Amino acid sequence: MQNKMIQIICENCGTKKDFQRGTTLKEISEELNVNLKYPILGAFVNNKLKELSYNIYKPKTVEFIDITHPDGMRMYIRSLMFVLQKAVNNIIPGKQLKIEHAISKGLYCEIERNGTLDIETVFAIGNRMREIIDADIEFKRKEILTTDAIKLFEEAELTQKALLFKFRSQLYTSVYSLDDINDYFYGFLAPSTGYLKVFDLVKYFDGMLLIGPKSDNPDECEEIILQNKLFEILREYKQWGEILNVGYIGNINEIIEKKQVGELIKISEALQEKKLAYIADKISAQTPHPKLILISGPSSSGKTTFAQRLAIQLKVAGIKPVTLSLDNYFVNRELTPRDENGEYNFEALEALDIDLLNSNLLQLFNGEEIELPRFSFQTGQRYYTGEKLKIDKKTIIIAEGIHALNPNLTPDIDDKDKFKIYVSALTTVSLDNLNRIPTTDTRLIRRIVRDYRYRGYSALETIDRWQSVREGEEKYIFPYQENADVMFNTAVHYETGVLKRYVEPILYEVPKNKKAYREAVRLLKFFSYITPIPDEEIPPTSILREFLGGSSFKY
Repeated sequence: MQNKMIQIICENCGTKKDFQRGTTLKEISEELNVNLKYPILGAFVNNKLKELSYNIYKPKTVEFIDITHPDGMRMYIRSLMFVLQKAVNNIIPGKQLKIEHAISKGLYCEIERNGTLDIETVFAIGNRMREIIDADIEFKRKEILTTDAIKLFEEAELTQKALLFKFRSQLYTSVYSLDDINDYFYGFLAPSTGYLKVFDLVKYFDGMLLIGPKSDNPDECEEIILQNKLFEILREYKQWGEILNVGYIGNINEIIEKKQVGELIKISEALQEKKLAYIADKISAQTPHPKLILISGPSSSGKTTFAQRLAIQLKVAGIKPVTLSLDNYFVNRELTPRDENGEYNFEALEALDIDLLNSNLLQLFNGEEIELPRFSFQTGQRYYTGEKLKIDKKTIIIAEGIHALNPNLTPDIDDKDKFKIYVSALTTVSLDNLNRIPTTDTRLIRRIVRDYRYRGYSALETIDRWQSVREGEEKYIFPYQENADVMFNTAVHYETGVLKRYVEPILYEVPKNKKAYREAVRLLKFFSYITPIPDEEIPPTSILREFLGGSSFKY
């Protein structure tokens, strides 16, 4: 009888207990009386995420999670999307939902081949979602042969899902059902629809915005923040993707199979160069032209390469650019503000010497010569080398940094003398109609590769640091992105295939007993859908070269 028992270590309770082999996670949580602040959605089993219906047959370490955990929130939002899909099927039969991108604290959705949604239809879909949630219907998951899954999706006219699985070398595929509809999700779902009480659905542009709970207060919905400029740049890149027929990973995998990826690389890079030329022309067309170009964007957006490529285009337009490094305007270490934990907060605006920066800029604009400051990150002190700078009226100063779009960075500079640019890797390729690729994932993958190759950091270290990076972005960058005069998307349609070859071996190095292994597993699963792309045809001026190496720019 003893050999039929297994030991479970529960990290939530700090307890060890024997259970019968085959016991589900839900049964374990009930037996141990695991109480979290919100309903349990799933659990990490030996650092791998599982659903509550998962049966355990060997000794395991288990940590149950609710919506306050990032993976719990992903399960919640993913489940909401399935409910939305079913509601759309009920209200507009025969139409497919498309989750486009994250925007305005929600997910922007459209109905494929349906045109503009009217407010009455959106209202009806939202009401149907609430009925489905009140009915507390179970999300059922089953494993079927991948060949059968492809056939199932083709019959349901989910062509992008079918195409996606044609290139995934897995014998079996997990398919979810919700009453009478089947679908696939890159990740797990909540146990049932009854867990999804907090949400909203509102009309937004031509489609609708699915709004989930706040991460810091899941009892309330996120508050919409209008991001019209960001929406327009996402729409522009979506249109490019449709023209090139590369809106989905399956499309790109097909292009690779047909050995046409070289053309895709050339077109993607040409589109970026065309946009850079447009921005340079827009700057040069202003009379008089701006004196200061401010560039901001989140981590691993490729801001440095963007700035250097823009400088080339400005020279073509007859303007002489010079770079002013904001990193050299840090205050001395003893003056650096501290965060709530008493640690130095180098990301706070107050970590920069705003008075000195503005004074130097005004001196330069007045034709005066300044001595450029330097900052030592080793000693934490400012110093001078005797390097001087003086500019003329044909010169534009380029300054790049996380605070660049914050008006409090340059309060003494007249707005007419500034030109503000927001740069980010705004992913516009999706796995399929419901499984989008988050922009944050694209940037994290870029950073893992760059940190490993050029900064001596392992994937473990980069992943552990990522949450802190994201919190800084939410506080210091995203609130000011709509201040930009123009936005630039540094993502290219082919990059996931190229990054796969670099990042997979790095992710496999993450130890299984570390929390970061959870994120590594999630990313590795994502790359299982991606066909690798060689990087030989990527030009040395590409923004991707900032992360891969082989750039012709100096950093």
